[in-house]
Amino acid sequence: MATNSIRLDQHLIERATIIAKALNRTPPKQIEHWAKIGEMMEDNPDLPYEFVKQAIIAKAEREAGKLETYDFG
Repeated sequence: MATNSIRLDQHLIERATIIAKALNRTPPKQIEHWAKIGEMMEDNPDLPYEFVKQAIIAKAEREAGKLETYDFG
């Protein structure tokens, strides 16, 4: 993955540093996370945040091979 340097507001960086520490991320990864959520929310304005968050978690679980087939019975 290519990286680029960009200028960000100091307040954003400070906030990301605090949240990142609480969530065991680096500040750049926290900002990437916020950007991903923001992009998803803008692309799907009718979806609630909790749905988008659970979709991100489900994707990570699938990529980790942790999903099981659900039998609708």
